[in-house]
Amino acid sequence: MDRAAPYLFVFLWSTGFVGARLGVHHAEPLTFLLVRYAVVAGLMAAASLLTRAPWPRGRQAAHVAVAGLLVHAAYLGGVFVALARGLPAGATSLVVGMQPVLTAVGAGLLLGERVTPRQWLGLGLGFAGVALVLSGKVGLGAAAAAPGPALGAALAALGGITLGTLYQKRFCPAFDLRTGAVVQFSAAFAGTLPVALATESFRVEWTAELLLALAWLVLVLSLGAISLLNVLIRRGTAVNVARLFFLVPPSTALLAFLFFGETLRGAALAGMGLAAVGVYLARAR
Repeated sequence: MDRAAPYLFVFLWSTGFVGARLGVHHAEPLTFLLVRYAVVAGLMAAASLLTRAPWPRGRQAAHVAVAGLLVHAAYLGGVFVALARGLPAGATSLVVGMQPVLTAVGAGLLLGERVTPRQWLGLGLGFAGVALVLSGKVGLGAAAAAPGPALGAALAALGGITLGTLYQKRFCPAFDLRTGAVVQFSAAFAGTLPVALATESFRVEWTAELLLALAWLVLVLSLGAISLLNVLIRRGTAVNVARLFFLVPPSTALLAFLFFGETLRGAALAGMGLAAVGVYLARAR
């Protein structure tokens, strides 16, 4: 399971873009996320009470909440808003794809982790692979007329996942996954609600497609992938975890090919191989 967990995480995390693509057509982005956060927090609160799981207290609870605001509210909110404002998934993925490189810089400055030249080479190759995978798909799309808000949301997502990974590794790497999820998603709900009140009308079309997307994002992403991410942060270095995000765009492109019929060009296939080599070289010995 230790060997399979990173690859299972990449696959599950990659399916989030599929769920987001289905969900944003039927609900405003932050409204959709509020429903998702509330459902996850409710399910995990019930599981925590039934299993009598230990709750984080005092300073630890505050650290877990801050990590939740960064990883969930900032990252997910930024991605969903960028997509809803017309920024194509390729451009959004490329912006967020800078996360492993920024995490490596932050890990050296904030965590005292030493990033070797071999790992820097791997990070560079990984980003080049992501760029190849997304070549031909990167553009402003519908956001070209007013790119500022959409790109700003994508940059907010990049900052959220980068700072969230570093913050959680530094201040709260270990906590109970059941009660920690309640704290994190409740904090994400509280942080997202004021922004949604100011910018959205809480429109939701309760279609079968929306319910399918919501169920997938709650059960597979929020409970499955996020739990795996927390375990990986607990057990590995920040760079070792961040490098896995280079595999997300290739995996997402493959899923888009299988589910939506999107084409896979030779450059994309070459980029998948290059990203895989980069992830291998960037691993901690």
